[in-house]
This record gives sequence, structure tokens and C-alpha cells, in this order.
Amino acid sequence: MTAQTTDAPSTDAPSLRDMANAVRTLSMDAVERANSGHPGMPMGMADAATVLFTRFLKFDPSAPKWADRDRFVLSAGHGSMLLYALLHLTGYADMTLDEIRNFRQLGARTAGHPEYGHASGIETTTGPLGQGIANAVGMALAERLLAARFGGSVVDHYTYAIVGDGCLMEGISHEAISLAGHLRLSKLIVLWDDNGISIDGPVSLSCSDDQRKRFEASGWATDAVDGHDPEAVAAALERARTSDKPVLIACRTTIGYGAPKKAGTSGVHGSPLGAIEIAGAREALSWPHEPFEVPAAIRDAWATAGRRGSADRKAWEDRFATLDPDTRASFTRAMAGELPAGWAEALDAHIAAIIADPKAVATRKASEMALEALVPAIPELIGGSADLTGSNNTRTKAMKPVAPGEFDGRYIYWGIREHGMAAAMNGMALHGGVIPYGGTFLVFTDYCRPSIRLSALMEQRVIYVMTHDSIGLGEDGPTHQPVEHLMSLRMMPNVAVMRPADAVETAECWAAALNRTTGPSVLALSRQNLKPVRLTAEAENLSAKGAYVLREASAAPKAVLLATGSEIEIAMAAAEALEAQGIATRVVSMPCWELFADQPAAYQVEVLGGDVVRVAVEAGIGFGWERWIGARGTTVAMTGFGASAPAPELYRHFGITAEAVVDAVKTRI
Repeated sequence: MTAQTTDAPSTDAPSLRDMANAVRTLSMDAVERANSGHPGMPMGMADAATVLFTRFLKFDPSAPKWADRDRFVLSAGHGSMLLYALLHLTGYADMTLDEIRNFRQLGARTAGHPEYGHASGIETTTGPLGQGIANAVGMALAERLLAARFGGSVVDHYTYAIVGDGCLMEGISHEAISLAGHLRLSKLIVLWDDNGISIDGPVSLSCSDDQRKRFEASGWATDAVDGHDPEAVAAALERARTSDKPVLIACRTTIGYGAPKKAGTSGVHGSPLGAIEIAGAREALSWPHEPFEVPAAIRDAWATAGRRGSADRKAWEDRFATLDPDTRASFTRAMAGELPAGWAEALDAHIAAIIADPKAVATRKASEMALEALVPAIPELIGGSADLTGSNNTRTKAMKPVAPGEFDGRYIYWGIREHGMAAAMNGMALHGGVIPYGGTFLVFTDYCRPSIRLSALMEQRVIYVMTHDSIGLGEDGPTHQPVEHLMSLRMMPNVAVMRPADAVETAECWAAALNRTTGPSVLALSRQNLKPVRLTAEAENLSAKGAYVLREASAAPKAVLLATGSEIEIAMAAAEALEAQGIATRVVSMPCWELFADQPAAYQVEVLGGDVVRVAVEAGIGFGWERWIGARGTTVAMTGFGASAPAPELYRHFGITAEAVVDAVKTRI
């Protein structure tokens, strides 16, 4: 729409344009009231979104968690008012007009970017650009996996996403669309808000990619339409639903459609329009109504569209009721995120077998051993690796790979796409019905970090299997030695960082990660073999407590050694040496700080001891251990980057040895 164009008023039943104008005006009014936000994108994509929500999207606001609903992801999350307006108008009970009025205010469901859990109909948190489209890939993949397991009568829905130029410029989009095209995720449809504007100005300032050709090169079908022509958008969506590939629809739009001077400019991207421009937009859109006012006829039309999906939901419920009881129970349990009966017993049997025949193994291998017990017991456990399967040990013998168009497998070869893997796993977890885990080297959590943060923010059970966890990986050198990563991940709220010391602790950490339904877990696993330190069976999962006394002192302890992972061996050797010198020393294994912090204060004091010398030993940066070692404590840890050499030489070179621990204790007693 140009600044001079005026929409003719509707004289009959509300048109799609009338309905879209309700979305536009609610969006610009909310941003204006907040004096903050992004009105341009909602105004530009209102027509296409209206077509999607009124004619194609399968949803029911009265049952927002209906398992077979279509998933909608607003990847261009800065345009959040588009989603909020759609949810409000279609009848989601918790998206009231007051919530729209309180856009971006403290305590409102209508945060600046869509936040998962704040309101029904928000399928994922989309703040960082590109995460949304990668989440959508994961959702589409989960849909296909569940359809293969339970059948098309139970699982048969689409995943739709709206993306902007920023989403497509972010590197994560390349990984996501490449994977989606490779796997032929044909029930994934992406509408691109092709408005040619970014915050700095025209997209041409920074990008000249042919996006359609890029998607086509990755195995997608593409289409292009006038995004302000509802029938053209509808026809493109009809074509997309018949494709055997994922589909990108380029919707040519005008950002800030309707604004007399700012439409088509970056001035409407991230700032309120202002009173004069809003008045001009109302005139251009033939919308002579007060702020936040939507005429009854248009509200009724939107409400009718919102009720459209109830028949589909009821038909699905009827089909679901005809399934055999076991299938119904399995599907209901999986979608609720509940673990199946018997899985804990299977893992207990595995732990008993380890204790009966203890061997020195790398914890990455111990993880594989645990998975051999867990994968058959938990059908929804879906694994993968970012091209490091043989190093991460993430695939069990019985796991069939997922292949293009073939979704009855349970192992995903993610390729060298750490960004995309982590974000897609979030999408899988958000979809429900699967529990994703994926592997790479711990040092590459730097590539996964935005998605790990969002896993934590959205409280999703995603398990990151991160191997080669310290300087102990040896010769690959400092670029691959993750000296700062444990600490940086521990700093992130709601992430459980687990660094087990042997095969038993590894199995226990897997159990703790699976039981943790309100956030992600990172399993930091060794490349090198570690001696078994847990040699007797326990009635409870000690690692799930976060820390516990592994070796008690011969008398009231004068020193307590705290360690994780491979450095437990060093702590145990140091304790023996200190005991030989008459210094009673306790060793505390501390596989997960976060789980320990959740324990009662009395238990923490019991484990850490009273006024004693505490020394922490870990082959990573020591920053952060101050929380646990107290005023008299110190660390034996890295102070900088690693080096390229065999692991034993590195430990000696950097002074992470039993002798150094002994000296540290004796200096402080």
C-alpha cells in the first residue's frame, strides 16, 4: 500500500481486509500506548496472517494444547503484536483486550517478544532472530516422527512460520533450512515477510541474496505472491500443502502498510508511529474507530474463524477414542512428557552390572552404555549428533537413522550444524511427544549457547551430550579444550551442568536429566578413560543430589576436597596422601552444582563440612568455585587456555595434580 491509497469501507460482511485492519490497528495502538515496539511488521503481514488464521491454520482456542493442532511460529518475534492481536481476536481466553493495552508492561502476557508460557497459543520464545525458523524445523520433524510411531489418524498437522529478512540473514537459518530440505519435511510452510527493510534501512545495504534460490538449493519449493492480496496468499498456501518438500512463500509486503509517510521505511520498523501518523493510517485504512476499538461485526467474524477448528478437534478426538487402549495411553503419556514404566528399573539393572564388573571407561563411552539401557525403555528418546557420532557415542546399536522422507528411525544425523541442531531440539521438545538429546564437543556449546539459553528460559527438557570436556582431550589443543565452558554454562539460570566421574555417575546423571522436566541438562563427558570410583550399589541416586561424600575422612575432616569428572581421581589420590600425613580428608564428588544448590541447607552443610579447608580441583577455569570453597578455600584449576599435548603431560604442565592439591591443603591448615 502506498501512502496515498485508501481502502474502501466494507458495506457487507467484513472482508479479509477489514479483519486484517483490526490486526493492524490493534498493533499500532498497543505500540503507541507502550511507547515501545515494532508496529511495521504486524501492519505489513496482517493480510497474509489473516488468510492463514482464517482459512488454513488448524487450531482451537478453547483447547489450546490440542495435540494435533497446527503449530504456528512467529520467527520474526519483534513483530509480537501480530501474534497477540491474532490470539486476542480468535478467542484465546487469556489474551484479553487489557493484555493488548498493557503491551510490554510489567506482568503482562504481551511481552516485547513472544514468550513461551506467558499465554496460550505462543508456541515458542522468539527473540533472537533465526531461532524461530529453526524451532519450526524441529516441530515439523517431531510431527513426522510421531506420525511414524502412532499413525496419521493421530498425528497429521502442519507447522507454519512467519520469518523476516533478519531471520534469513542469521546464520542459524542456513543450517535449519538445509536440514529441513534434506529430510524433506513437507509439512513445513514458511511465509517470508519480504518487505526489503531492516533497522538500518533497505536490506540492500547489507544483503543481496536471492532467498528463493537459496531455499531451492537446500531442497525447498518456493513461491512468491503479493502479500497484500489475500486470494494470492490463499492460492500459494493451497499449493504449498500439496508439495512433497518444505515450502517458502515470499510475501512481498510494505512494512507499516497504511502509514502515510512511514510505510515502506525503516522508520516504522522499531518505533511507535506517533499520533499524526496513526491518524493518517486510520484514514488510509478507512478505520474511523477509537484506539483498541474493533467493530462488533469484525470481532464476530474473527470469533467465527477462531471456532472453525473445533470440528476438526472433535473429529480427532473421535478417531483417537477408537484406538486401542495401549496406543491411546502411550500417546497421552508421551505428549504429557511422562516417562514410561520400567525405565528406571532398566537403568538400575545397568548400574548393577557396572558395579559387578567395574572397568575404566571414558564417560562418553559410559553415556553410550547407559543409552543402550535407556533407548529401548523410553520409545520417545530421540538422539543425534552434529557429525560426531563416533566421538560423542550418542547412537546405540538398535537406533535406526532418520532419513529423507523416512521417519520411523530414532537417530538424527544433524550434520555439522550445531546451531541448528540445538534450536531444532528446542522445537522438538516444545512440540511434545519426544525427548531430544544431541551431541557435540563441549567447546562447541559456544555454537549452541543461544539455544541452550532458550531451553532454560522456556523450561524445556533438552539433553545436551557434550564430550571432550577438558584439557583431558589432549592433542587437539587449546581450540578444542573447553577451559571456560563449564563455568559459563553454570552461570546460565536453569541449566543443570552435569560432569560425572565414572560410569555409575554417568548413568545417574542420565536419570537426573530425564527426570528434570523444567529445564535442560548438559552432560559434560570425558574423552579419556576414568577409573571407577563408585564400587557399591546405593539405594538412591547420589548424583541427583548434585554433590555427595564419595570418600569419608578417617576422623573429623580437616580438609574437604571438591571435584568433578576426571579430577575425582586426582582428589582421591590427594586424599590418600593427606591421610598418610595425618590430615583427615574428605572427598566430595560434585557432578552438578545446580542440583546441589537445590538441596536443603542442612544437607549442603553436612556434605561440605564446617570450618574446614576446602580445595576444589577441576581442569577448567576456577572462577566460580568461591561459592563452595569458603573463605579458607582455594582452587587447583586452569588460569588460561590449554595446549596441544598428550593429556597426562597437560595435567602436569598446568599443575592440576594430586601433589598440587596436597600443597594447597597444607598451606591453608
